[in-house]
Amino acid sequence: MNVQELYQQKLTTAEEAVKIVKSGDWVDYGWCCNQPVALDKALAARKDELFDVKIHGGVTMWMPEVCKADDAGDHFTWNSWHCSGMDRKIIGKGMGYFGPMRYSELPRFYRDGNATTDVAMIQVTPMDAHGNFSFAVSASHIGDMLEHAKKIIVEVNQNMPWVYGLTGTEINIRDVDMVVEGENPAVAAMGAGAPPTDVDRKVAEMIVKEIPNGACLQLGIGGMPNTVGSLIAESDLKDLGVHTEMYVDAFVDIAKAGKITGRNKNVDRGRQVYAFAAGTQKLYDYIKENPDVMAAPVDYTNDVQVIAKLDNFISINNAVDMDLFGQVNAESAGIKHISGTGGQLDFVMGAYLSKGGKSFICMSSTMTAKDGTVKSRIVPTLTNGSIVTDPRSCAHYIVTEYGMVNLKGMSTWERSEALIGIAHPDFRDELIKSAEAMHIWRKSNKR
Repeated sequence: MNVQELYQQKLTTAEEAVKIVKSGDWVDYGWCCNQPVALDKALAARKDELFDVKIHGGVTMWMPEVCKADDAGDHFTWNSWHCSGMDRKIIGKGMGYFGPMRYSELPRFYRDGNATTDVAMIQVTPMDAHGNFSFAVSASHIGDMLEHAKKIIVEVNQNMPWVYGLTGTEINIRDVDMVVEGENPAVAAMGAGAPPTDVDRKVAEMIVKEIPNGACLQLGIGGMPNTVGSLIAESDLKDLGVHTEMYVDAFVDIAKAGKITGRNKNVDRGRQVYAFAAGTQKLYDYIKENPDVMAAPVDYTNDVQVIAKLDNFISINNAVDMDLFGQVNAESAGIKHISGTGGQLDFVMGAYLSKGGKSFICMSSTMTAKDGTVKSRIVPTLTNGSIVTDPRSCAHYIVTEYGMVNLKGMSTWERSEALIGIAHPDFRDELIKSAEAMHIWRKSNKR
């Protein structure tokens, strides 16, 4: 039987396909832009027939239908591997939970049986002449998840861009149980957010000065990394490379400005490598069948040893806050969950191990709470319940609008002095008093 005949044999409706889901099952929705649409609606329609259906997802871009009903939590439980704003809303409904992890380990969870999948349902590209579907806009952990899923349903979306990639970025019709032709929605867009602030630009300008020609870039999500990307596109830098967890619009701008060639990359020379991509239509048009771009599983993109092989690796990420010991929190506000560890720790470590590499954690010096209170992001100790994303032993460059410090080699009193020096001036005296009380402030320190 040829691939077209197999396709027709396995083609069904979303309503028929989701009938294989049973109460108590683990269902996997994939990741980010690959989460299902038609299948999600069909599963939600079965709500009253089901209970204790547990769903895995992550970096969710829209509210799933299974989570919309007031009593959705009586039937479905959402389990997010990494939280977007939408995942936080689901958690806020009382039906969602976060799975702590280093993102690079996620494929192994499925290989080792730490994560179970009774039914997998994801969006894919149309099938090619060889019977393959690409899910490479979100390569991530999907290959390993599908390999160990008991049943696989693919939802074809004509608008999903085919991206060239490593093994683990496609699935063949022979390995699929059912095919559903979806509603062909536009690939979910993730905008660049608000225009850069003066603080964003100050921080970005300091970081860009530290980037050499031929560097290999990783940008995290958020305003400051995006602003760094914009300034790189406007700079005189040349022959840059890309090896990143998330591919964002900023990389497209840098590439179209002629700054990316990848000719100095020690690994995957000439290719822009990523684990998943999310942005505007500009990004999806750029990565479609583009030989300069390569999707790869996250246990490759975020592997510390792979990152370390890339000379002059530059990692740029955000933080919520950090303390005077150098502990970085990038995922919670106290016990309120915000995002996840993701790949930040892996890139922080990998960048430092890279020859000439640098890891930058950037943040504004203050934040304004909902009640209008202005608070310092540099604090004596992290708030009770806050998560340590990067331990103090791994912190490298820390940047606010008041300066940049390299914490490597510094003792506790040197760290407190350096970090207070880039805190907002309104909070420095208070931080000094706290440092003295914690015995990490010397009498000879600057005052």
